[in-house]
Amino acid sequence: MNGAITNALPDIPRLYTAICEWAACVMYLLVIYRRVPLPRTIATCAVGLAAMIGIQYAAGTMPIWLWVAGMLLAFAGMYMIIWLGSGTGKREGLYVTARAFVLAELVASLHWQLATFLSVGGARHDGPSSLGGAGGTDGTGGALSWLSWQSILILVVSYAICFAAAWLVERGNFSHDAPTTTTAQLAIGTVAITVVTFAMSNLSFVSTNTPFSGSVGQEVFYIRTLVDFCGFAILYAQQEQARRMEASMELTSINAQLESQHQEYLASKENLESIGRLAHDLKHQIAALRAEVDPQHATAGFEQLERSVAEYSAQQHSGNPVLDVILTTKTRACEERGITLTAVADGSLLAGMSSMDIASLFGNALDNAIEATSRLADPQQRLIRLALYGQGRFTVIRVENYYDSTLRKDAAGNLRTTKRDASRHGFGVKSIRHIAAQYGGEVTIRTEDHWFTLTVLLPR
Repeated sequence: MNGAITNALPDIPRLYTAICEWAACVMYLLVIYRRVPLPRTIATCAVGLAAMIGIQYAAGTMPIWLWVAGMLLAFAGMYMIIWLGSGTGKREGLYVTARAFVLAELVASLHWQLATFLSVGGARHDGPSSLGGAGGTDGTGGALSWLSWQSILILVVSYAICFAAAWLVERGNFSHDAPTTTTAQLAIGTVAITVVTFAMSNLSFVSTNTPFSGSVGQEVFYIRTLVDFCGFAILYAQQEQARRMEASMELTSINAQLESQHQEYLASKENLESIGRLAHDLKHQIAALRAEVDPQHATAGFEQLERSVAEYSAQQHSGNPVLDVILTTKTRACEERGITLTAVADGSLLAGMSSMDIASLFGNALDNAIEATSRLADPQQRLIRLALYGQGRFTVIRVENYYDSTLRKDAAGNLRTTKRDASRHGFGVKSIRHIAAQYGGEVTIRTEDHWFTLTVLLPR
């Protein structure tokens, strides 16, 4: 190392380092989406604490020139805790571990700076100092003095405050019911920021003869704490930006689907109006032909033609023209697939909704039901029921369909799509929730006895 640090602070005890790194992993396990059972997470954390202590003391036996290898070993231990404790993917696990590593660096540096400033035991000495314990020992001399009740109290209080604050900050930055979207660009950028932050915060321990190094013990830790804090802030802003971009893309997809449903409604409305006019004209033509042609077989044929025309001219009459078009279109779609659709709806309850929202809400709900029901092998089970009615101060929309497969839902009640390209599907229920929220309503999903029930409550 180039240059010596004046009044260098004692090394951070490796026991403290291990606890800090482990606590950072636990904090992120509390805020990210967990795919594994809770007992597995608890067991992983228990074993992980012992493993991190072992890794730190094993790294302490390495020569000083293997210090970086010791830090990589600690990083690998943190990765295993997060990966096994939450069941993340490899890329997501690497991303979260990098965030946890920077947080551990920040908390350890801040705690040690406070502890040494209060001068709780331990004598100062000249030598390198870092989170991983680049030099020094946890032997009998100075380490025992740092196990006094005063030092332990400072450790508990400072760690509790720091990690509680980190939890409050990060809990809104990660989803509890869906994996963290981690692109290759985001993962590489995070690792690069982590490496730069670690290198710059520990530069003084490598050389004091640089424009970014300190030469006095407390000064070194000031620089280190500030650099670690800046790294954590940058990573937080990066995650916030990624989360906002993901939400924006999802909202764009939902709006595109709403527009698609509305365009489908407009096309169906135009087709139905054309069919209605055609049916009206054919009725007059049939009446004229019947007056001219009287054979019984011809009469029977014309009656059959009239029945078929009447079938095409039949439309739903709920009291809302938009809903009438949707129900008529979806009823015919059900007939083509051998599905029985029963609809009892008071369309007048939708007077306050826009045509686009009505088309999208009922279109999405019925499309999802038709898609699920059409997979059933037994025609007797292809059943869909729709009800629209008023109950107290609410308008209730209920769509039920029979199913025989396994449904997967996240904690928010959103269905997880079974299609391979999940990024382009699964917005049906999200779109319905989005519309309901616009009118101050809410959506609930219930599954019981092979019946899937989607209920929308809208204040009247």
